[in-house]
Amino acid sequence: MTSKTASSSKGTFQPDSDVHITFEDQQKINIFAKHNAKLEDLKEELKVKQNDLKNLEEASDEIELFDEDEQIPFLLGEVFISHNLPKTQELLTEAKEKKKKEIKEIESKCKELGDIIGDLKSQLYGRFGSHIYLENDED
Repeated sequence: MTSKTASSSKGTFQPDSDVHITFEDQQKINIFAKHNAKLEDLKEELKVKQNDLKNLEEASDEIELFDEDEQIPFLLGEVFISHNLPKTQELLTEAKEKKKKEIKEIESKCKELGDIIGDLKSQLYGRFGSHIYLENDED
């Protein structure tokens, strides 16, 4: 009977247990929280950039059906500028390459932060076990 009670309480938070948190532990928790928030922001930014790239690729596919001499409006900053088909295709290619580069940079930052977060998680879980919860609810 006692082994059943002990096994059912394993892995759950026990508010009565006394856990000593050092300054270094608190610093690690703060760093974890900061990096985790940054990672979530980067993931959102990545979704936006990937959607932008998809839109650019769709636009590139669509304008291939246009005539060579037809003027195509292209958004540059906050204004539309009309260009012929080859110039618009060139601008779209440049925009796609720039967007792909931005996506790669964000993915690289996400990987770096993921590695740091994983290391901090292992340190904090090793120190506090089931007394700390470091997982995202939406994952």
